[in-house]
Parts: sequence; C-alpha cells; structure tokens
Amino acid sequence: MGGDNDWAINLRNVRKVYKGRVEALRGMEMRVRGGEIFGLLGPNGAGKSTLVKIMMTVVRPTSAEGTILGSPVGYKPTLARVGYLPENHRFPRYLTGRQVLEFFAALSNVDRATRKRRSAELIEVVGMSGAADRRIGTYSKGMMQRIGLAQALMNDPDLVLLDEPTDGVDPVGRRDIRQVLMSMRERGKTIFVNSHILSELELICDRVAILFMGQVAKQGSMNELVAGREHYEIEICGDAALQPAIWACIPQQNGQLPGGISVGMTGVTTVRVGTSDAAVLQPLIDRFRAAGLAIRRVQPVRPSLEDLFMDAVRTPAAPGATPQ
Repeated sequence: MGGDNDWAINLRNVRKVYKGRVEALRGMEMRVRGGEIFGLLGPNGAGKSTLVKIMMTVVRPTSAEGTILGSPVGYKPTLARVGYLPENHRFPRYLTGRQVLEFFAALSNVDRATRKRRSAELIEVVGMSGAADRRIGTYSKGMMQRIGLAQALMNDPDLVLLDEPTDGVDPVGRRDIRQVLMSMRERGKTIFVNSHILSELELICDRVAILFMGQVAKQGSMNELVAGREHYEIEICGDAALQPAIWACIPQQNGQLPGGISVGMTGVTTVRVGTSDAAVLQPLIDRFRAAGLAIRRVQPVRPSLEDLFMDAVRTPAAPGATPQ
C-alpha cells in the first residue's frame, strides 16, 4: 500500500462529534495521490465541509490519524504549502482584486517582489485582467470566484483545497477554471475539489470519493467505480412485431436469454448486452443483419458520476470502504 509519504492526503479514523452527539464524520478513510485532481462529493450534511476544515486546522477533530503532505493532520506549518478557497468566501469590499491577491499572499509570507509578479500572472490566468483594479464590491459572484481561485494559488502551493470553486460561474468561466486546474496537475500539483456540480468533477477528476453519512461510501477512479456496470445498447428499427425475429437471432439456453442480454421496448426495440467488450457484439450484430433487421444505433453505455452518486446515497455507506 505504501507509506504516508506516497500520498498527498492520507486520512484514517477521522471522526468529528459536535455537541449534542451529532456525528459529522464517523471514522472515515480517504487517500489522495500526489499530482492528481481528486473530487469529493456528497449530499448536504454528509460532512464534506467539516472534513475540509479539519484538514485546514479550522476544526479540531474528535479523532484523526494520517498525514497531509507527509506531516501529521493538524500540523499548522504544513499550511504554508496549501492553497485554500472556502465556500462562500468574503473579501474586504473596499480592496481591488489585485490588492486582495497581494494581501493574502503577504499573510502567507510571500515576499513583495514575488507577490507583484504572481498577482499579475494569476490575474491573467483566471481572466480578470480587465477588472483587477476594480473594487471587490463591484464584482459579480463569478468574478469573486475567479479572484478567489487566484488567491488560493498565490503561495504556489503543493496542495490546493477548493470548496465549490465554480459556484456562480458561467459556462465560459467554468471551462477556464477547468483548464487552470488541469495545467496545475501537469505541474505536479495536487488538487482537491469539493463540488455539487457532478458533471464538472467527471470532466477533470482522476479519482473521486463519495461521502455519505460521515463515511466514504465509494472511492476510486471512474473506471474502477463503473467496473462491471458498463454495457452496450443495440437499437433496432421496428416495433414489437419484430421481437420474434430478434429473439431468433440471440443464442438461447433452454428458451432463456443468456445472462447479460435483455430485450426491451420503450417506443423502439432495444437489445441490452451486458459487456464493455465491443468484440462480443460483432457476432450478434452479424446475425441481426443476416436476418434483414435494420440497426439504428449501437451505443456503449456507462454510468455517469451522477448515477454512482445516487446509488451511493440510496444505500447506507459501507463502513471502512477501502480506498484504492
């Protein structure tokens, strides 16, 4: 499995019990590899924000083992190597965007010359050149998010924790932010993203964890999480009258369709084949064609991150779900 230093984040037995015996986190485990984009998702109340605040030493855990960037959880000097964009962040409204970047960089002990250089670079990167010298009080929500992302990068961190980074950002801005995050990954940085926009996470994340009721219900890459659930759909032109011809093309066992194959009618006739191997389909497609059946569509189908998320939150979290 490797040692703690092989992981940017390696958490074990993380528990947080608030007053009134409210369990926000219930002994969860999570591992994030260095140099990857890792997505954390879960419904409201799952414990996502509590987890991020524990990593940032804002909240003291009831118990926590493991490391952040090779140092024990809660070791404050590690934060010098971490960038952070909290959800619903607030900047002084009388400062300009450029001043915000330089102010927060100074709090991170970035020297003056570097602050000036990096603020100019990051303003360009996040697409705020035209508004960098306007006051924060005049910014839209999307502009605030762009400046927030830039301030999280001012100290050139090895690990960046982003809580809802694309909240309130238009489609163009979301694409720009994705490109920034992917370029950071290319530079070997580790990106930890907490977001409700599942389609965004699916586009950029190497691996994800689904947090539910204070525990990790699922964790891994998309390929790992959808293993065994991918299939093909073959849509055949015609109505229910063609079903006997379709059935005749499918090799059957004792009058039953073999496992993994089903025929459905939802306005059109669809044959579902439970495999991700295209080679398995070819003999079946050949039989359909030989029988004179017209094939309208052959499509690989794979569960989306939203499908995986809904499955996880409908089912009680598996205690001690093993991180990959």
